[in-house]
This record gives sequence, structure tokens and C-alpha cells, in this order.
Amino acid sequence: MLERERIIEIVVAVAAVFVMIGAMLWIGTTYGGDNGVLTTDGAEVLVGAMVGFIVLLLGVGLVLAYVMNEPEGFDDDADAQSF
Repeated sequence: MLERERIIEIVVAVAAVFVMIGAMLWIGTTYGGDNGVLTTDGAEVLVGAMVGFIVLLLGVGLVLAYVMNEPEGFDDDADAQSF
């Protein structure tokens, strides 16, 4: 059985991928030409969506890193005496 943290990471990653696929489908249907070729405006929006996806995953990774990692016990007295 997978750990709780690993399941949360998988669900968030899969959800982000579905958001990206949905954005790509929307861009293709909105900016697609008559012959199925993406217009220049659509290409710019697609590049923006890719950059947005990278920024989204960066943000999700940072949030998961801070939320999922519990700080280890920090004892000020014990650490101060070792120096």
C-alpha cells in the first residue's frame, strides 16, 4: 500500500496534467484553423499554456514540499551545547 503522502503527490500531479491537457484541447478547438493547423495566435497561447504549466508544477512542488515535510524535532538547548 502506498503512503498517504505519495498518494497526495500522485493525485495532484495527475490533476495538473489533466488541466494541461484540457488547456491544450481548448486552445486547439479555439485557435485551430479549417484544415486543423494551429494559427499563429494559437501557437502563442499554447506556448503561454506550457510556461503556465511549468510555473504551476513549480508552485505545486513547493507547496507540497512545505506542507508534506514535517520539521524534525529541534531542541535549542541540545544544539546550542554542541557548539
